[in-house]
Amino acid sequence: MASESEIECLIGPVVEALGFRLVRVKMLARTLQVMAERGDGTPVGLDDCAAISRAVGALLDVEDAVAGPYRLEVSSAGIDRPLVRPEDFDRFAGFEAMARVEPPLDGQRRFRGRLEGMARGHVRLALKDGRIASLPFEAIVESKLVASDELLRTGAPRQGPGGEKERE
Repeated sequence: MASESEIECLIGPVVEALGFRLVRVKMLARTLQVMAERGDGTPVGLDDCAAISRAVGALLDVEDAVAGPYRLEVSSAGIDRPLVRPEDFDRFAGFEAMARVEPPLDGQRRFRGRLEGMARGHVRLALKDGRIASLPFEAIVESKLVASDELLRTGAPRQGPGGEKERE
């Protein structure tokens, strides 16, 4: 069976050819989760997910990338989207996010605060107590936006809290 990163490399061009960006590929038990978003930030609908599923499913079957039976689950990244790539942390600066790191930093594994973007390979989070957490990107095992009224109000993930368009 191919690894998540190998599957991502395999299906990425197909997803992009359909006009979407691949957000994340994750295998949980026998379910392969594929998250996608539109490049222009408009919502991904059910028909979009079905089109991605057909194209990706056919490719995975032809390449025999997943051993044995599996379930393919294609979805939009959603409002509380995962933050996966370094550019995600800059793109959503100003919004609240959570991150889990491994190994722990100063005895702490979970962090939550306002994203301040990336600086020299570290994700910066302004914590509620006023401190700035500087998390090494390579130590982050999970991170996502936190659903909030502000996030809903601003129309994210298309634009940041200041109303600025996403940087490409």
